[in-house]
Amino acid sequence: MTSEANAKFGLYLHVPFCVRRCDYCSFATWADRGHLVETYLAACRTQAKAASTSVPEITSVFVGGGTPNLVPADLLANIFQELPIAPDAEFTVECNPDLVDTQQLDIYVAAGVNRVSLGVQSMVPHVLASLGRDHDPDNVYAAVDAIREAGIACLNLDLIYGANGESIEDWTTSVESALSLHPEHLSTYALTVEPGTPLADDFNRHPNDDDQADKYLLADALITSAGLVNYEISNWARPGEHCEHNMLYWNQGEYLGLGAAAHSHLDQRRFWSVRTPERFITAVTEGSSVEAGAEKLDPEAWALEGRQLAIRTDEGVPEKFVPNEVQHLTEPADNEGNLKLTVEGRLLANEVSVRLR
Repeated sequence: MTSEANAKFGLYLHVPFCVRRCDYCSFATWADRGHLVETYLAACRTQAKAASTSVPEITSVFVGGGTPNLVPADLLANIFQELPIAPDAEFTVECNPDLVDTQQLDIYVAAGVNRVSLGVQSMVPHVLASLGRDHDPDNVYAAVDAIREAGIACLNLDLIYGANGESIEDWTTSVESALSLHPEHLSTYALTVEPGTPLADDFNRHPNDDDQADKYLLADALITSAGLVNYEISNWARPGEHCEHNMLYWNQGEYLGLGAAAHSHLDQRRFWSVRTPERFITAVTEGSSVEAGAEKLDPEAWALEGRQLAIRTDEGVPEKFVPNEVQHLTEPADNEGNLKLTVEGRLLANEVSVRLR
């Protein structure tokens, strides 16, 4: 972990509520728990208040889910009043484009939000249907206009590639449409089959590895030609606009997780909260621990994990840790003496990672 990472501290808040659960989603989210929203957010505020005196100044905040902009914006914003958030903190909220509205955004801005991560996934209706998504692509344009008018300076768009029935032309449409919105940050994720999801149960909808590789290479070419730089396998940004909170994870930085199923990392110890909102609310109400499990790596494992994370980024790792048999998948990084993955190497990142010394 770099000294710069040591100087940063993140906060993650999990909002486990959705209108509809996407077919590929294995996250701790529910579409039938709307009656718990206010009680859950109140419990998160209680948890935040209890933690406020023991955490350092928070330099990045990320509100994820679930669908954070499904819940009342004022109740969400109230949670952060309890915490020591730096005046210049990066403050991100994930949003569903169908649910963005100006009043909500005004509350976010007043609370300090300066980045929105919009779950676009695709700009092609039949591809969205294949993913089990039901938002209207036209609403993405309206949402982006509202975000810009609210004065939120940094916009991230999330895309997913590899859905059944998605052609190369469809994927090109999604990437080019996203780029036409001039985002400061763009993330593209390969569709992954997670156990227990509707996607996992339908073999005919499983993605094809070769198809996904072709789409990744196409995305990289289109995105980099638009002036965004790849700084982590799935993430591109305009210079100076990379996500600080994401980099906290890649740099093994410290962060506190609030809410059900949220993960934390303090003093090289990782721990996570109970998974369901009901159990979380009960634990907070009773004043008992919300922790469901923990792990702490020994120094050698910790150092190796650090290299396996770093090779995913444009910072790379020192050449001495990269065996000769995989060096053809790397190239010099900006950090002198470090190697990073080539674009083809990114397709084989897991294989390179397990061979690092």
